[in-house]
Amino acid sequence: MDLMLNTDSHILSLIIVGIAALGMSWMPAVAKTTKISYSIAYVLLGVLVFSLVDGLPLPDPTKHNSFVLHFTELAVIISLMGTGLKIDEPFSFKAWKIPFRLVSVTMILCIAGVAAIAHYFLGFDPASAVLLGAILAPTDPVLASDVQVGPPLEDPKDPARFSLSAEAGMNDGTAFPFTWLAILMAIAAGGIGMSDLGLWFLRDVVYRMVAAIACGYAMGRLLAYVIFYLPENSRFIYIRDGFVGVATTLLIYGLTELVRGYGFIAVFVTALTLRNYEFGHKYHRKLHDFTDQIERIMVAIVLLLFGGSIVRGGVLQHLTWDLAFVGLAFVFLVRPLAGLLSLAGIRLPVREKLVIAFFGIRGVGSFFYLAFALSQTDFAFKNELWSLLSFIVLLSLLVHGITATQAMEKLDEKRE
Repeated sequence: MDLMLNTDSHILSLIIVGIAALGMSWMPAVAKTTKISYSIAYVLLGVLVFSLVDGLPLPDPTKHNSFVLHFTELAVIISLMGTGLKIDEPFSFKAWKIPFRLVSVTMILCIAGVAAIAHYFLGFDPASAVLLGAILAPTDPVLASDVQVGPPLEDPKDPARFSLSAEAGMNDGTAFPFTWLAILMAIAAGGIGMSDLGLWFLRDVVYRMVAAIACGYAMGRLLAYVIFYLPENSRFIYIRDGFVGVATTLLIYGLTELVRGYGFIAVFVTALTLRNYEFGHKYHRKLHDFTDQIERIMVAIVLLLFGGSIVRGGVLQHLTWDLAFVGLAFVFLVRPLAGLLSLAGIRLPVREKLVIAFFGIRGVGSFFYLAFALSQTDFAFKNELWSLLSFIVLLSLLVHGITATQAMEKLDEKRE
């Protein structure tokens, strides 16, 4: 009987995933017509499915931390490759000054602000407070397609979409050092000293980031040489398969993590390096399109499970009014104010700055960071962290998902 129940559960899961993945074929067009993000529809579908269908696996992230960690990890790295491949702005420190401000000033202000609120208002211990700031810092590359640039080679001049796309690609890795800082604080039980901070800075900030950038750049140049230079200058075989992007993602991520670098950063740097070689080549579009299709399947599964975790997984059971207030404050005050402060002095219309500051969508990357931290050590407020994070992601999906398309269209009209 147990074997039959397990088999039925497996078959039901396959059917639901198949329907969800198939639905993604129509979802972008539906979202464009309704002007509402398809992320909302898939979360609601997850709520409906797990409410009505018995026998499905229990979508409780606290009991399946390893699955959450590895599945979100895969979703994020594939999204990072797709994000890097679709940015039509050639890389330079001058052209990318807004994204660099967002992943430095905005991110640090958000981490510091959230950590202070969590410690002094919610009563979190320092480690849990810093962890909350770190997991909320990244702008999600997976669920932020509504505010990002389109496929490569379209080249519309859109500062807001470009800035949010580049930020999403960059800060999924740059938030990692602060996650490690929270882990070290939790292990040390608040007894972290200057020598520990020095080691953290040298290892988790300097070495891991330098290693990631070096690995990503080397892989991007090597791949560009094999794909573009050799076939055009010798009798080397032409490579034109779209799955090369996904294969490269897994390869560079694994190699970088092997040398203890940040794989997220390496994947994005690889994508940018490859994209900036033979900039106008049509093969970039093919690489992006295949990566985007795989990403959308991953998104469908993640959102279904997230919807299910709300009604069956109990992710919101530890949510209190104080936690909800902090979640609202983060989405509507902390991130927008930090974004506007970081853009001070930038010559850009106020409406563009407001959009960039407001649409810091939170999602899959934050789930990964929390699952990663909990896989390394225990945190005193882990249940509250799951509930608050789930509430913020749900709030972000609803608020940003309803307003993003219309806000971007308004910007386009003003720009024209």
